Amino acid sequence: MIYLEGFSFPDADVENDFFLAQRRTCYDSFYPFQIIPRHHLSQLVFEPVTILYGGNGTGKSTVLNVIAEKLGLERDSRFNRSNFYQDYLRLCTEQVCGEIPKGSRIITSDDVFDYMQNVRALNEGLDLRREDLFQEYLDAKYSHFQMKSMKDYDQLKKVIQSRRLTQSRFVRSEMMDNVREYSNGENALAYFAERIGENGLYLLDEPENSLSVTRQQELVSFLEDSARFFGCQFVISTHSPFVLALKGARIYDMDEDPVDIKRWSQLESVRAYYDFFKKHENEFV
Repeated sequence: MIYLEGFSFPDADVENDFFLAQRRTCYDSFYPFQIIPRHHLSQLVFEPVTILYGGNGTGKSTVLNVIAEKLGLERDSRFNRSNFYQDYLRLCTEQVCGEIPKGSRIITSDDVFDYMQNVRALNEGLDLRREDLFQEYLDAKYSHFQMKSMKDYDQLKKVIQSRRLTQSRFVRSEMMDNVREYSNGENALAYFAERIGENGLYLLDEPENSLSVTRQQELVSFLEDSARFFGCQFVISTHSPFVLALKGARIYDMDEDPVDIKRWSQLESVRAYYDFFKKHENEFV
């Protein structure tokens, strides 16, 4: 499914015209100006899966953030918006097919990291509460409690529970179980599964972060199924050869000047992996 057909950025001439019209000279940075024209990138045309490939500093994240802000996509974590962001967005144009579906969003590495931190904090809080309940169980079970008024009713129930149940059953009855202690990779996959629904446009900024090779392959299967069967469109920035190999993806190589469209097997980092394993292929016998 295609919701976003194309996106156009201001070229160097348009940016220069903007600067000539400015009287704001107290800024050292005009971000996101002066980033994308370095690669002579003026327009992107999108498929159901489109990938931005390139080294650090090539502008992949900038492109995703500009598109997300121009389209008003949802996001969880804040990002560095400069004083010139709105000026830049006014110079960009999007080509869409109908309306962008509600729930469409950008997902960044910060989003995934914050999610993992929140799960960890929740579990730590529950662990502390569990320790308190262990002590409450012992205090209630071996207390010489006598009910003197209705104000003592809750304590009476606790004493009865402690004498009727084992310690572990008492604790489980008094609190929710921990959010399952997933690994970072499992939590990251859970986050993607939670945020990516049917029929939406999703911008993913280096989704392979925190994922092992196995988890990356699971993510790729999930993204392929979401695009093929559930009406999703993806624009992804990545270094991962597994994500780059997504079926049918259009790949923009932002290491090239001008930016070029390539097959995943032509990309420099993928060729480096190939050459390395080819060199050591005898060790895999």
